[in-house]
Amino acid sequence: METVLGIDLGTQSIKFFLYDYNTKKTVAVSKSELDIISKADGTSEQKTEWWIAALKDCSDQIDANLLKTVKAVGVSGQQHGFVPLNSDGKPVYNVKLWNDVSTTSECLEITERFGGKEKLVEKVGNPVLPGYTAPKVLWLKNNMPEAYKELAHILLPHDYINYFLTNEYTAEYGDASGTAFFDVRKRVWSKEVLKALDPERDLMPLLPRLIEADESAGKVSKQASEYLGIPEGVPVSAGGGDNMMGAIGTGAVKEGVMTVSLGTSGTIYAMNETPVIDPDGNLAAFCSSTGAWLPLLCTMNCTVATEKVRALFDEPVTVLGELASKVKPGSDGVIVLPYFTGERTPSLPNGRGVIAGLTPENTKEENIIRASMESAILGLRLGYESLEALGMKAAQVRLIGGGAKNPVWRSIAADVLNLEVVSPANEESAAFGAALQALWMLKGIEGAPSKISDLIEEHVSIDEESTVCPEPGNVALYNDVYDEYKEYLGLLKPKFE
Repeated sequence: METVLGIDLGTQSIKFFLYDYNTKKTVAVSKSELDIISKADGTSEQKTEWWIAALKDCSDQIDANLLKTVKAVGVSGQQHGFVPLNSDGKPVYNVKLWNDVSTTSECLEITERFGGKEKLVEKVGNPVLPGYTAPKVLWLKNNMPEAYKELAHILLPHDYINYFLTNEYTAEYGDASGTAFFDVRKRVWSKEVLKALDPERDLMPLLPRLIEADESAGKVSKQASEYLGIPEGVPVSAGGGDNMMGAIGTGAVKEGVMTVSLGTSGTIYAMNETPVIDPDGNLAAFCSSTGAWLPLLCTMNCTVATEKVRALFDEPVTVLGELASKVKPGSDGVIVLPYFTGERTPSLPNGRGVIAGLTPENTKEENIIRASMESAILGLRLGYESLEALGMKAAQVRLIGGGAKNPVWRSIAADVLNLEVVSPANEESAAFGAALQALWMLKGIEGAPSKISDLIEEHVSIDEESTVCPEPGNVALYNDVYDEYKEYLGLLKPKFE
């Protein structure tokens, strides 16, 4: 047996995904939960030692003989996190995560020094937002000056796992796009943004070496091999952000295929052969982890919203679909603005969750639950409209993430977006994508290079039974709901910015 290992470092857990690429079968999957340090000021952090312990837990759940079959490793990681290391590769502070919104003042500071949001978008393709890495680095300088003095390496989460595996400091274009100090057109670190971040210190030497998507980040070290049971010396691929790996795992590596992820965050993205810069700033102008570009919209509150509402009514997750199915589309006029942890798109760092449209008749548990599910797709529709406005069309959406398993959520997605919705046969899209990127790299190393699109065609399939088509009547109704959603957003936006 010959396998590739995909490792997915998510916000709430780490997963191992072992794939036999000859038989095209999943061999083993394991999972280890992660804690989060949350504070009222928007802080969201984790510790690298939690990640390393979770890696060990995942490996311990898999038969040691199976791990010996691994020929290559690929890593998917939550995007935008800031892993601050000293010269010995040890953390000088916690990891600030993608959903940390405690850096609003730092965003303003960098933006003003650079010359404004419009200039940032013109020069590097993206503004500086609280979710991105750049303001987190400045936050460390402003709030932990002694730790900042020790700072010798700036890594993203997946870069750190690659470093743990190989002892090499590397980064690739897709995940690097979400730092806000990366020029997405030229695919280089931006000296200008780094200068605006810290005019007094040259941060360029602190950044990892950039490599191509099909390159190796290094080989599994003896220490990592002994710790995890993976063969020493097997190559580790460039890896990428979870959305970039999700694009590979769902087949969104050619134009016309659009992926929607319903996880802790909600994302909508599609591959393009050239850079896609959104002048309105709704879409992130990211590179892909396949050598192209991956314009993307991200919302911070997807399953977060349903989890908060579910907890409010003390209902198990298994009954969400059943309760929501009792209610007609539109939730009898109830609308949820799901900004429980602030919001990234639209940029509302001070956002709060809102339940609107309540009357004596519609104030029911099932209405509020369904409205929380609808809110996730209503927020993502903004991204789809932005993609359309920039000339990117799709006839089908590939739905992934925990929410994709819910048939009610699939039907809501089809009706709100007015697109056919399908789900990939393999549910572990990010981990699977990481494994396939590793296979792509491996074939090149072995002297049999292939196009990533050909590899995807061979290994990625669709669960035909998951197909849901939009209902014309529901599409019309949700058009009205979407207009009302935007009205509430317009009224509250000044308070939440």
